Amino acid sequence: MANHSDQRSLTELVGGLVTDLSGLFRKEIDLAKAEASEKVDRALGGLEVLAIGLVFAIGAIGVLLSAAVTGLAAFLVSQGVTEPNADALASVIVGVVVAFLAWAMIHRGTAALRTSNLTLDRTATSLRQDADVIRGKGL
Repeated sequence: MANHSDQRSLTELVGGLVTDLSGLFRKEIDLAKAEASEKVDRALGGLEVLAIGLVFAIGAIGVLLSAAVTGLAAFLVSQGVTEPNADALASVIVGVVVAFLAWAMIHRGTAALRTSNLTLDRTATSLRQDADVIRGKGL
């Protein structure tokens, strides 16, 4: 059975409950802030590593493209094209292929970022339905 020896009034009990709940709520917010800060720090660390990796990747692509130009020029020379013409033609061919790939990627990326693709259609529909339900109940 419950112990009835506590002589506090209902007001004191409710006040204590409110104080305890607000303290608990503050502690939960502090925990959430600490956890969010930790996650942000971890994400920033990941972004730093990603940026360094991208710099190395860009360098590697430059080296590989240079090798492609040199290899294509050597092939053209073996086919009877003079060396200066082979170098120029190889550079143009590799440049056009890379430019086409870049254009295709940029076009695809911008299409994905169009405003119509970024709208929250399902959320907006759900919110409208919630508003309709609330209005229908007269709340």
